[in-house]
Amino acid sequence: MPEFDFLREAVNQRKTFVIIRFNLDDQNDRKACRRPSLEKVALVALAVISAALLFGQTDSSIKGVVAGNARPELVREGFMFTEGPVGTADGGLYFSDIMGADKTYRLDSAGKITLYRSNTNGTNGLALMRDNSLIGAEGKRISKARADSAVTLTEGITGRGLMAPNDLIVDSKGGIYFTDPGPRPIVPGRKAYVYYLPPGANQPRIVDDSITRPNGLTLTKDYKTLIVDDTVGDTVFAFEVSAEGSLKNKHAFAKLHDVQPGQESGADGMAIDSEDRIYVTTASGIQVFDRKEQHLGTIKVPRQPANCAFSGPGKRTLYITAREGLYKLSMLSQGPKRLGK
Repeated sequence: MPEFDFLREAVNQRKTFVIIRFNLDDQNDRKACRRPSLEKVALVALAVISAALLFGQTDSSIKGVVAGNARPELVREGFMFTEGPVGTADGGLYFSDIMGADKTYRLDSAGKITLYRSNTNGTNGLALMRDNSLIGAEGKRISKARADSAVTLTEGITGRGLMAPNDLIVDSKGGIYFTDPGPRPIVPGRKAYVYYLPPGANQPRIVDDSITRPNGLTLTKDYKTLIVDDTVGDTVFAFEVSAEGSLKNKHAFAKLHDVQPGQESGADGMAIDSEDRIYVTTASGIQVFDRKEQHLGTIKVPRQPANCAFSGPGKRTLYITAREGLYKLSMLSQGPKRLGK
């Protein structure tokens, strides 16, 4: 009994084979097999089954985080370079437009986007203080923004100054951690810094200078661990937070995936959810890690993401700033029960 096997290896490292087998029981069947119509049917069947397998293998679901049929939805495009999203208490969002645009926008709970502030001097990362005031990493300072102006919170340590602060997060006491990687291009031997500005102070303290290019950062739910990524390298770092805000016991929290040899990881802004899962925007998408430092999966975005933040009803929408666009993604996970990020 002759048999004809059609094999196809599916991609995505699953090593799965699709086998279509025709059992030809008599001479008429064997003659029929030579007819083009049967060959075409076999090829179509192969294509359909292979496509079904491939679709299943590119399922974007991450258990407890995002459903397989969820996809980032474009909210609006036409910006220069979106950054710095932070959710508001009413389910809205602030976000930045940089690279010469110098604007901060407000998305309200109904989804309407309005200009909040112009001439922002390149304000990048944004955060909310306990009194709901908006602060930002602006130029060479950390500022508190109003709709028509901003006041300086710090310009750095006297005699040293800041280079180009990038992102920031507020702790439970009202202190501010922020990164200062400096401008591009990277200068060999030039240090980059993570700072802590204590509540009420105008001079920050250097709490780390060992990361090549610190960028995104967040605090765990209990505020006891600071997570910082590195735009150049493939390691996300964790620090224990001391009572006075200093850092200790630096260690590798996670290794980023899909970093090509000789290329930067592109690690940028971060978010954290109510289960202490960490969301790191990278060149390959938003990489998700659990509290045990395990990689759960990568959320793909139409454009390379630069930052993300939970907001919307129940903090179950992940807003993603990605180059010229602002996107949103319906989540199974939920943002932390605290103001802002």
